[in-house]
This record gives sequence, structure tokens and C-alpha cells, in this order.
Amino acid sequence: MKVLIKLGGTLLDAVESRHRLAQEIAAAVRQGLQAVVVHGGGKQMTRYLAGLGIESRFVNGLRVTTPEVLDAVVKVLAGSVNQELVAAFIACGAQAIGLSGMDALLTEARPISTELGWVGKPVRSDARLLNSLIELSYLPVVACLAGDRQGQFFNVNADQMAVSIAGALRADKLLFLTDVDGVRGQNNVVYSTLNAEQCRQLIATGTATGGMQAKLDSAIEALQTGTAEVVIAPGATSGIVEKLLAGDAVGTRLVAHSEVPQRA
Repeated sequence: MKVLIKLGGTLLDAVESRHRLAQEIAAAVRQGLQAVVVHGGGKQMTRYLAGLGIESRFVNGLRVTTPEVLDAVVKVLAGSVNQELVAAFIACGAQAIGLSGMDALLTEARPISTELGWVGKPVRSDARLLNSLIELSYLPVVACLAGDRQGQFFNVNADQMAVSIAGALRADKLLFLTDVDGVRGQNNVVYSTLNAEQCRQLIATGTATGGMQAKLDSAIEALQTGTAEVVIAPGATSGIVEKLLAGDAVGTRLVAHSEVPQRA
């Protein structure tokens, strides 16, 4: 099975959480899982910028990225956050290798708007490098930083980058491990299953907003581009990786169509 696992930056901030997830993913890889990890790092970015006296500004949930902010993005996401996660995997026996979307132009992006600065949206990903690494028993760990053919870096949303890479990789599953229990309805109960149309309804009614809206938008795109199953699940749950790979009903499972939503 080929799986793209997206790790939210909040889960990686604490050493214990980072090492537990690394251990769980490394164990699955040893058992034959073909995996690629994509990670964020927004919390770490905000803290680093604050230390430099730079205020973080957001438009529609995306960080306004000036040249100064972009320099920090490269240093923090492709630097400390990525390498700390790679080190955690190494300590767990996995042959992890740190990458960004600029490496071999793994993920190519285009600018979204002048208002956002150097924020990009992935337009294509090339899975050849990833597939080669997987065949050699390496575990690719990719920071949410993309590039273009002129060598320009772009700060990209980690969920969107995960979707782009999952599509190119032809992943069987896309797992969003995050700091929430799953997708909640109006009564605050977590759905166990949703299809793409029901995700759109949650967005349209304002039930899903902010970060969850962004995740659902990304999930819908993933389903439309061929990923069979997307799961939004609580990364803080012990054993979460094994449970999700075994098909346990944890978090919210998203499919393209035809299934009736169930509440957990």
C-alpha cells in the first residue's frame, strides 16, 4: 500500500509527540508500507518570526509572505522543522531523507496573488524522485515549500502540497494527522464518514470554517484527482497510524461519493 501522511506542525512542536509519530510511521514502513511524509510548521514559523520582531499576517488563512518571511520559511520549514523530524525517524530506525518541493522541482507552484506575496499554489508534482527513494527503502520527508522553473521559492499550504504529491504518487490513501478529532457537524459530533458533496455542504453552510474548511477543500481535490480515501484524524491518539492503516473507525473518512455520513 502506498500512503501519503501529512503531519500538522502542532504535532511536531513537542519532542514526545514528534518521536511517537516517527516511531509509529517507522514501524509501518518496516512492515512494508510505502510512505511519503509531508509536514507543516505554521506554529514554529510564527514563533520564529515573533523572535525577529516580524508580525505574522494572514489573508484567508494563508500567511502573507514578504521576502523576509520567505527567508524565514526556508530556514524553519526546510531547515529546523524538517531536520528535527528526519532525526526523529532516524532514531527510530527509518532511512529518512529530508526534502522540499524545490528538490528536483518535486512540487512546482505559481503565485496566488500580489497581496499574499511569495505564497504559491501547487500546480504539479513529480513523483519520480519519491518513487526512486521508496524503491531504495528510503522514507521521504517533505517540507511544504515549493519552487518554480526560475528557482523561486514559494510558501505553500501543507494540505495543498500533500494533495498535489498524493496525486502524483497515486497514493492509495491520504492521511491528515492533525490536532482535532475529525470533522464535526453542527451538533459538534464527529462524522465517521463523509462524501465529497457532503463536505461541500458543510463548507457552504458555514459549519466547516478556517483550517477545517481548508482541509475539506484539499480533501475534495484529492478525491477528484484519484486518491481513493482521505482520512482526517487526531494525531495525538496513541497508535493512530496502525489504527488507520488497519481501517479502524478513527477520525473522519472521506470518500468520493455514494456513502451515507455516519457519526462516530
